[in-house]
Amino acid sequence: MLDPEMLARPNIQRLKPYSSARSEFGGSAEVYLDANENAFGSPTETQLHRYPDPLQRTVKERLAAVKGVTSDQIFVGNGSDEAIDLLFRIFCEPGRDQAIICPPTYGMYKVAADINDITVREIPLIGDFQLDAAAIVGAASEAAKLVFICSPNNPTGNVMNREDVLMIAENFPGIVVVDEAYIDFAPERSLISEIGGFPNLVVLQTFSKAWGMAGARVGLAFGNPKLIELFNRVKPPYNVSRLAQDAILDALENGGTVDKWVTQIREQRSSLRGSLADLEIVETVYPSDANFLLVKFGAPESVYNFLLSENIVVRDRSNVVRCERCLRITVGTPEENSALIASLRRCEKSGGAAAALTEIAI
Repeated sequence: MLDPEMLARPNIQRLKPYSSARSEFGGSAEVYLDANENAFGSPTETQLHRYPDPLQRTVKERLAAVKGVTSDQIFVGNGSDEAIDLLFRIFCEPGRDQAIICPPTYGMYKVAADINDITVREIPLIGDFQLDAAAIVGAASEAAKLVFICSPNNPTGNVMNREDVLMIAENFPGIVVVDEAYIDFAPERSLISEIGGFPNLVVLQTFSKAWGMAGARVGLAFGNPKLIELFNRVKPPYNVSRLAQDAILDALENGGTVDKWVTQIREQRSSLRGSLADLEIVETVYPSDANFLLVKFGAPESVYNFLLSENIVVRDRSNVVRCERCLRITVGTPEENSALIASLRRCEKSGGAAAALTEIAI
């Protein structure tokens, strides 16, 4: 079995993390004079003059019960982007090592690699936007330290074949990262249940999507305790604010509301897909396990601009490999989805369909 500690960069293996006041003393006291805080308080209704728990212990205890893991298998970060960045910093030597990504996929993997001076090797998705598992395993080398798999994938919306992901985790001699930002909207179960059998498997999740807390910037990484310890060793001491921690604890008390939202979004996704497929200006509506739909139009730029003129914003993904002529449309409320369809019908009547056919012919 792979030892995550031995996969880390030598300087990370030797690293002694910064020891903050709140990490040295985590108990309770009447007088705190150890962290150079402002003892008079803060000029806000919520008192924020004390540093937050650097290891988010209470949040992790609650999450462990919800996710069916132990608290030492959880990393809490400043959005999933912090976890992605830490993976490069922990496991990849700048200017020497490689990471594998599978386009079309979430763009932040390559951005984080570029920031950390890590070469990216691309192994494109095949078939119905599925993994080329054999090619990924075949690309294993001493320099290839990370594989990023987005499932459900952004921007295509589909879940990756579970057996393919586990085959990669079993055979790739580095860290396999599965980004499950949209897993709550999918019928398949999370790969968190597999981390006990694969010490090189990292599963990312977030509170930004199904939980509706994008503004809180809280992401999660699940993995082997040794791997999670590496995250905690390298992260900044107070990476998640007290405001964010309190917001997550409050949200976890309202999981039933989130379940209702997820059910509604799935229903709206199905309804919206059918309505889009009926439009003449739409070529393809791809299947989705996420809270968005990837839609191919004849003239995506014309449609995008028409929607903007009606105060509706979607995401143009036409410049992404294998997503040519595609717009990505988030599933909104019933009222928002109805407004979108009505606008697209007006676009169609205004000559959008003819423009689309002309653009395809050209």
